[in-house]
Amino acid sequence: MSIPKHVAIIMDGNGRWAKARRLPRLAGHQAGAKAVERTLKAAQEAGISFLTLYAFSTENWTRPQEEINGLMQLLEQTLDRYGEDAAKNNFRLWISGAREPLPQAILGKIDKVVAATAHHTGLTLNLALNYGARQEIIHAANAALNAGEKFLTADILRRYLYHPDLPDPELIIRTSGEERLSNFLLWQAAYSEFYFTPVLWPDFTEKEFQAALTAYAARTRRFGGV
Repeated sequence: MSIPKHVAIIMDGNGRWAKARRLPRLAGHQAGAKAVERTLKAAQEAGISFLTLYAFSTENWTRPQEEINGLMQLLEQTLDRYGEDAAKNNFRLWISGAREPLPQAILGKIDKVVAATAHHTGLTLNLALNYGARQEIIHAANAALNAGEKFLTADILRRYLYHPDLPDPELIIRTSGEERLSNFLLWQAAYSEFYFTPVLWPDFTEKEFQAALTAYAARTRRFGGV
């Protein structure tokens, strides 16, 4: 079976999962964190090299402050656990997104885990955190101009993306039944295959991940050719 090198996931449905159970939204995010752990394991077992997870978008700052605070606390806890898992499983952590206005405590933990896992050679988890695809493209263009580039090409612009060495995702998965990109990897998704599932993110299992890989393997990628 053809296995994608890079899988990206829009983890959607935490809030609806919690609402259906008459729980606070943060309970949905906590359940979603467990789905992240399952998916990391499934991706490693499947031989995926890069896994990008849309953890927090630039638009998510418009949510209620109580929810944002809870998400930041959950992220701190997740980074602590990931640091331990990374040591055991040879994982590497990358972050795609703007550092401002993330809390200093979060940035400190991110820098610690990124540095500690930089030499690891297993699966790379790329967290799209405070991420927006349009913002990434604007950031890259401005960085290129500031570096003295006179004329932009696709290859030149790529050098200034958050992670130039991150391969384009062959497969993008979105949960919860929504079928849109929501400002996610717009540049990198030019020839990605899409897999949409009605399953809410907290209910996303290893079996669901494997179903997405099976669907991907059945497709023929022509990149505009015949």
